[in-house]
Amino acid sequence: MKKAGILNRHLCGALAELGHGDGVLVCDAGMPVPDGPRLVDLAFRAGVPSFAEVLDGLLAELVVEGATAAAEVREANPGAAALLGGLFPGLELVPHERLKELSRRARLVVRTGEARPYANVLLRCGVFF
Repeated sequence: MKKAGILNRHLCGALAELGHGDGVLVCDAGMPVPDGPRLVDLAFRAGVPSFAEVLDGLLAELVVEGATAAAEVREANPGAAALLGGLFPGLELVPHERLKELSRRARLVVRTGEARPYANVLLRCGVFF
């Protein structure tokens, strides 16, 4: 049994399969999940686990070279906008409809229980060397 890091076996396995350039959508409970990418649904109750908690855990285990979020997050969810802006100085902002289109090419979707709007980010995996 693992003693640290992400304990969810489905999520651990999915993370181990990712490679350079692969996309990982971390999304709130309301984001439409596209057909195609592997889905690990962590949502338990509204707000649990939060977008911030899940993102923090993923960033501890992934190399990320880029991130994309919906521009609407700035007005609709200033807390998520501040979090994303602080974590990803080069954050690309696109219209929400464009983010949904880009999400179809993700390799993995991690759904949180977040119940605040536009708490979504598409991560692009980097390489550790």
